[in-house]
Amino acid sequence: MNFLSIFDVIGPNMIGPSSSHTAGACAIALLSKKMFQHPIQKVTFTLYGSFARTYKGHGTDKALLGGILGFQTDDERLRDAFAHADEQGVEYQFLIDEKTVVNHPNTADILMESADGHRLFVRGESIGGGKMKIVQIDGIDVDFTGEYTTLIIQQTDKPGVVAHITNCLAKHEVNIAFLRLFREEKGAKAYTIVESDEPIPAASLDAIKENEHIRELMLIQM
Repeated sequence: MNFLSIFDVIGPNMIGPSSSHTAGACAIALLSKKMFQHPIQKVTFTLYGSFARTYKGHGTDKALLGGILGFQTDDERLRDAFAHADEQGVEYQFLIDEKTVVNHPNTADILMESADGHRLFVRGESIGGGKMKIVQIDGIDVDFTGEYTTLIIQQTDKPGVVAHITNCLAKHEVNIAFLRLFREEKGAKAYTIVESDEPIPAASLDAIKENEHIRELMLIQM
């Protein structure tokens, strides 16, 4: 028998009308913003499935844009996300893709760009009840929810890199709840996703960066 929490029954604290199409969409974009470590100048959203068909009526467009601006799912400013984006000078566009087959009907791609040329592509799925998960980063399939403190490590897939990461975290007494490696192919670009139920100290990040095969770190503290 599957466990249901009270939040699964009554839904999240949110600006409506839909937990999947508004709260979940906002959560995807907010987590994506936290991953991108640069001021966002431009963002492109590509919507699939039911997101593509009903995004205006359910406010998915406002929810996604509001999340990129840093608004929580219950922030009243979500209703005026377009105006706030214009005020902040954030360019945005929405693309509709009704042909591509995706794994979940509530799927959105988010491409974030900064004024100095940095870019990050994230795909997220709103899986119901305001919950979501990130399923792709820059073309590599991943799987995490952001419900824990999450360290996202971009690296080259070489022997000893994951051991180096875990040793650095252990030396700083970080309790790892989940750790998974996702990669394009053997020896190529990869992501190690570390989820912890406690904050990850900056000193451990500095130690991890000492490995020559580490490219970039993204930390989302809870």
